[in-house]
Amino acid sequence: MSRFGNSQGVSRPTGVCASTGEPLEPNTFAIAALCEREEDEGFTRFDYCQEAWNQGDRPARLFSNWKYIVPEAGKKPDILIDDEVLIDLFERLADDEKPQRIAFRYILALVLLRKRKLQLVGREDFEGGELWLLRFRGTDGEPVKVKNPGIADEEIQDLSEQLGEILQGDL
Repeated sequence: MSRFGNSQGVSRPTGVCASTGEPLEPNTFAIAALCEREEDEGFTRFDYCQEAWNQGDRPARLFSNWKYIVPEAGKKPDILIDDEVLIDLFERLADDEKPQRIAFRYILALVLLRKRKLQLVGREDFEGGELWLLRFRGTDGEPVKVKNPGIADEEIQDLSEQLGEILQGDL
């Protein structure tokens, strides 16, 4: 397993409402909540039926959340995650120095580059490696700095798959 494998990553969807314990019904709206774990630098994902979420049920240490449609059993979801969710996750990880989260932000940057939300405007060396200088398309502000954690292609694939599973969409 890679140094960024599932042991420190993010838990996968369960298909069960974290509030009621009931299975989430296919083709209904649900809320995915990404929460920071206390014991390590990873995240835990909780899913909620929309009714429980609207009634105010929220997990502890909430980091981010998004709405999605529950896929049918055995069917690959064809949901595309809102770019704003990806950008929000990317920005919220900006000052985090934990290796898993630096790698997670790097993968988000790759996704946002691929989606043409970010553009690479330069690179800088720093004591720990390389910084990517990125700018959101259509802006002229200071570039956003992203640490390149120097992860191997297979680790990028592993992290990308984790991200896809977390968000339940094809990236």
